[in-house]
Amino acid sequence: MSAVYCDTSALYALLDRSDSNAASAAKLWEEFADEPTSLVTINYVVLEAVALVQARLGMEAVAALRSLVDPFVSVHYVDAALHLAALEQVVSLSRRAVSLVDCASFAFMRQHGISRAFAFDRHFGEFGFHPVRTIGPT
Repeated sequence: MSAVYCDTSALYALLDRSDSNAASAAKLWEEFADEPTSLVTINYVVLEAVALVQARLGMEAVAALRSLVDPFVSVHYVDAALHLAALEQVVSLSRRAVSLVDCASFAFMRQHGISRAFAFDRHFGEFGFHPVRTIGPT
């Protein structure tokens, strides 16, 4: 079973119908259910997604987010070493647009040999990962 990393940008697009990536996210989500794909993420993404959804869409959407993540996405917890590596990358990049969550995601993906991301954040491609646009061989 191949692993695909799940980013905040994808989770948000699944919940906000006005998001420019909503249709693509919904189609991919349905395809993930039909394929032997393991969706994984880190707890920093869940934290970021909850904060974003709560602020923009409200508490009903937070409950919907939880119902999406809990049964379908394996959440891994960032340890001290991963956190420090991500923080070091944020500081060394010195770019406001690349967040600690992004850098922790990239470090986790490298650590676990994951190259594909369910993400609409352009930074994944910029840092050498492959955003999933269709399910199937990469």
